[in-house]
Amino acid sequence: MNDKFGRKLNYLRISVTDLCNYRCQYCMPENGVEHLKHQDILSFEEMYTIIREFVGIGVTKVRITGGEPLVRHGILNFIESVARLKPIEDLAITTNGSLLKPMAQSLKDRGLHRVNLSLDTLKPDRFKLLTRGGNLQDVLDGLHEAMRVGLKVKINCVLNRGINDDEIDDFVQLTETLGIDVRFIELMPIGDNVNYAITHFVSNESILEAHPELVQIEAEDPSSPAKYYQYKNAKGKVGLISPLSCNFCSHCNRLRITPEGFLKPCLHSDIELDLRTPLREGRSILPIIEEAFAVKPEKHLLEEHKTIIRGMSRIGG
Repeated sequence: MNDKFGRKLNYLRISVTDLCNYRCQYCMPENGVEHLKHQDILSFEEMYTIIREFVGIGVTKVRITGGEPLVRHGILNFIESVARLKPIEDLAITTNGSLLKPMAQSLKDRGLHRVNLSLDTLKPDRFKLLTRGGNLQDVLDGLHEAMRVGLKVKINCVLNRGINDDEIDDFVQLTETLGIDVRFIELMPIGDNVNYAITHFVSNESILEAHPELVQIEAEDPSSPAKYYQYKNAKGKVGLISPLSCNFCSHCNRLRITPEGFLKPCLHSDIELDLRTPLREGRSILPIIEEAFAVKPEKHLLEEHKTIIRGMSRIGG
């Protein structure tokens, strides 16, 4: 199905939990956030029903997010059930990687295709500080194990001025040494982290200015939010996701489901449609889904220098 601006919306991101075992500085307040009540979070059966409805109207790409999705009990069985839905062509997960090593083979066996690994520093002490307690080696072990079992892996790095912007070269070199894609993501002023994002914002344009040797290449997926570049003779690519300095709204093909069942047509908009209530009342959710296609905005609120209420940890990465 297309929205009123002619965009084919075939990509669904669904957050299975608001829980995370990290409290990254740019994502959560130091004391964390008040977690959702158990009864307010969708069951896996309810999530499966939602995904099945979307697949029935043309969704072919599904990404499982969190919080940290691997902390939710039963995630492997859920991924296996979703992988059986046809015609899903691409089933992926976004994870911080801390639990990836012992689960990578099972994720691959259950039908997962790809992993986007959130990794913002390659320095152990800095990693512990940025995540407020995380162990970098756990993530690196998970990265290598995912690659070993045959999962396609990308690294997502959120740049923070004065914190990790001196590591850009180190991440770029991973496209050579590991042959994987590394994507740099601009901080977005969302929810509780508005002031932090403004203070620590790094424009992706500065990466290109500092690295004129990066040559732009054509993206495999025209709806990808990243512009891709090649560095030297690297097998991997450098991606720049720039929601502030260069938005990709005209090619956006995605919709999002929060852990408690709100459908967000746009990440950076306060429009949220309730799927949980009709689902639990035994009513069809198709009219709500159709409404989402109708109300998806042409551009996000960042175009108007506005922010939204719900934080990223409440939406799903």
